Amino acid sequence: MTAHQTIEAQQETLSGAEIVVRALLDQGVDTLFGYPGGAVLPIYDALFQEPKLKHVLVRHEQGATHAAEGYARSTGKPGVVLVTSGPGATNAVTGIVDALMDSIPMVVITGQVATHLIGTDAFQECDTIGITRPCTKHNYLVKDVADLPRIIHEAFHIATSGRPGPVVIDIPKDVQFAKGAYQGPTEVKHAHNYSPRTKGDPARIAEAAALLASARRPILYTGGGVINAGPRASELLRELAELTGAPVTSTLMGLGAFPASDSKWLGMVGMHGSFEANNAMHDCDVMIAVGSRFDDRVTGRLDAFAPTSRKVHIDIDASSIGKNVRADIGIVGDAGSVLEDLIAVWKQRNLATDKAAMAEWWRQIEEWRARDCFRYRQDGEFIKPQYAIERLYELTKDREVYVTTEVGQHQMWAAQFFHFQKPNRWMTSGGLGTMGYGLPAAVGVQIAHPDALVVDIAGDASVQMTMQEMSTAVQYGLPIKIFILNNEWMGMVRQWQQLLHGERYSHSYSASLPDFVKMAEAFGCVGIRAERADELDAKILEMINSDKPVIFDCRVTKEENCFPMIPSGKAHNEMIMAEEARDLGTIIDDAGKRLV
Repeated sequence: MTAHQTIEAQQETLSGAEIVVRALLDQGVDTLFGYPGGAVLPIYDALFQEPKLKHVLVRHEQGATHAAEGYARSTGKPGVVLVTSGPGATNAVTGIVDALMDSIPMVVITGQVATHLIGTDAFQECDTIGITRPCTKHNYLVKDVADLPRIIHEAFHIATSGRPGPVVIDIPKDVQFAKGAYQGPTEVKHAHNYSPRTKGDPARIAEAAALLASARRPILYTGGGVINAGPRASELLRELAELTGAPVTSTLMGLGAFPASDSKWLGMVGMHGSFEANNAMHDCDVMIAVGSRFDDRVTGRLDAFAPTSRKVHIDIDASSIGKNVRADIGIVGDAGSVLEDLIAVWKQRNLATDKAAMAEWWRQIEEWRARDCFRYRQDGEFIKPQYAIERLYELTKDREVYVTTEVGQHQMWAAQFFHFQKPNRWMTSGGLGTMGYGLPAAVGVQIAHPDALVVDIAGDASVQMTMQEMSTAVQYGLPIKIFILNNEWMGMVRQWQQLLHGERYSHSYSASLPDFVKMAEAFGCVGIRAERADELDAKILEMINSDKPVIFDCRVTKEENCFPMIPSGKAHNEMIMAEEARDLGTIIDDAGKRLV
């Protein structure tokens, strides 16, 4: 017997379905989110025999993907999804695209009709590979059970290496029944030589250090890549800010990488970012961009973006560097690794920023900060949405709290008024802006952190898109808190219609909202309603102290707008403040037809 034959004889023969389960275990998976159907029943049968894998039964496949995203974002581990063919796969597409846009590691296993039926328009058949090709980091159609172990292990490697993202594995039903030899993660030979670069070019890192030392008005602009790089990257970001004295701002996805309590924190940058962050971005002379992709909601008008600055762009995805904004120094590498090397160079060369110049820079920043751009007036008994978030933050800040959001005004208010001190505590849909994300994401976060307080800050319109996942929370005893800012509108749509479309409120009013308290009771969880400011604290405490899932209907003022705001097509230093919008009327639109 040859050595090759000996190895084959030692390998265990399993069905394709059993190979899936074994491979998941060998990849360290403890939880998967899914919904059964005919094309994945062999895998579900194999799961029935395996107590080490916890399967969370969602109520819709979109809910499975968002729950997996919440699990992944809060743990740093890949989320895993299992759905059936046809509509099971297509229902998962929204969450797959969401994960791609926000760089969330996820492995999605889909069932497929038997290989001999592919292309015949069989029952619940769709071209899953064709549909998901543009919205995944990679995808596979498994045609031979012999390839299955390799593909699964390869999928996890691709999903979690480099810039994280979703990978789809489409497995026909006959492949799930077929018998094959199982190979573990260290035994398979990958067909794809995927080895992303993590170490930055030392020469360019040295250039970046020298440029930063020469700066008179520097800024550290950070994104979700810092969080994806792990807790050490966040620690290194804090160290770099301390060494240089540079102010720090962040994208929506990067909140928590730098502590909000630090005096060097300017707040979020971009369309609804802080006045000081946006003006500092505009006026800086050196920008160090770490793990951020210069999204349009951050840059505003590209030809007026940070016009006097030289830019260093650090990103593990080479295609992101220079894609939207020209980088003077581009460094491909893991955010943590590059920050560590940058700090090492800074210390070795005994570099320092100009103290007098930095003092003047901070004097200007404090002048911008004095505008108190997020101020609002909480008068009388009606609850302002900003006040609701502030009170939620104050009453939960001493707890181990994780926050998810839906998408809309409430999402921006949460980013403005809920202050994060640690990474991986903030889960939101940034790139795709997916309404309905927050509730199932909270399910995934709570599964990962059973003893933590998990709150979904929601809007009354957005939360209805995946409300059925409250049933999942009840089934698994997950005490998630759904904190709805209920203004009876699609709030951000209404705001844009008011400011950009001549106050023509086309189909943005929710005329037949459910009674959220009764809905909570129907699901078997707790329903709470607050309508007056003087009752808010007591009811928030009732919510967070409940050991059951809670739907909290917080009735807020109906026509509050989210400010500051950079109008579409404007530069960072052309922000509209709340008082200016009230005084001046309608904001300019893209065509320049209406001026404030």
